[in-house]
Amino acid sequence: MSSTNISSTNIKKPQLKLAASSTLLKSMMIFVGISGCFSVLFGAWLAHGGQSLPVKVQSSLATALQYQFFHTLALLVTLVWLKVTKPSKVLLSACIAFVTGILLFCGVIYIKSFFELALIGKLTPFGGIAFALAWLLLAIESKNNF
Repeated sequence: MSSTNISSTNIKKPQLKLAASSTLLKSMMIFVGISGCFSVLFGAWLAHGGQSLPVKVQSSLATALQYQFFHTLALLVTLVWLKVTKPSKVLLSACIAFVTGILLFCGVIYIKSFFELALIGKLTPFGGIAFALAWLLLAIESKNNF
């Protein structure tokens, strides 16, 4: 009777599924490019063509634009970090939280500024929470693997 020796080195530990996540990461990098481009173009429009808007609307749009630009850069850095290190569910979650924050915080402010959709404004705090979560996830990943 032959005994099969199964050592722990022969058993592969479950890892983040890279095939599925590489498509997600590529999509997020495309999002970074589009979001960065939008930030530059919309910022130029706001500075030069948006002067006819009410001051309160200009202020809201400037805030959303600033948050979008900074968090787009944070997303870019996080994606690069994820690309050059071992697969990390924490970093992937941070990326998803940054995208969610950009869409829910900045996107909702943009929509609310141009359209009479008061109800959609209730989503803005969830975008802020997503931003905060993303930063906390970066702190957790830094503590564990930096």
